[in-house]
Amino acid sequence: MARPRKFEETRAVEAAMRAFWEAGYEGTSTQDLCAATGLGRSSIYNTFASKHDLFEKALRHYTGWRNAQFAELMTGEGPVKERIRTLLWWSVDPDPDEPAGCLVINTLVELAPHDPHIAELLRRDTDTRVQVIRSALETARLRGEIGADKDPLALAHFVTATINGLGVAARGGASRAALESIANVALGAI
Repeated sequence: MARPRKFEETRAVEAAMRAFWEAGYEGTSTQDLCAATGLGRSSIYNTFASKHDLFEKALRHYTGWRNAQFAELMTGEGPVKERIRTLLWWSVDPDPDEPAGCLVINTLVELAPHDPHIAELLRRDTDTRVQVIRSALETARLRGEIGADKDPLALAHFVTATINGLGVAARGGASRAALESIANVALGAI
């Protein structure tokens, strides 16, 4: 009995996500996608309209997965600085089974400048994360966890930019000590 197509598609998107995350859009060939997904070239093109279509599905899968983790952390319990520290340390001490950096940041650098559709998808993704951080910081300000003079929106943009910078630095091979010092300076601003 053949496997359901939905299962195959979900598995293929997950595998493609990891391939694109590792090598980037341009650096991932159709042959690389075949090897990663275990599908033949014709199966890939029968399931997905194009490499770009598969990439977009993989990127949406990644942002959905990451944003679920992100929202769970930022809407959770505990002091906001500890939650933001945890968020920053996801970049300082990433899962060793994951490629370096962040698929969103890699895509912002590689594709967004010349692909308006992907750029818009990433802009909405960033806006979502900024608003989640802003909300947590507004609540923290009301509770007296951060100073009344702190601007939650400006801090949310700063934390987001710091995470992005950590992702680029990690992808570029920055040492753990360098990443940790960046994260600690950011925490001092909150």
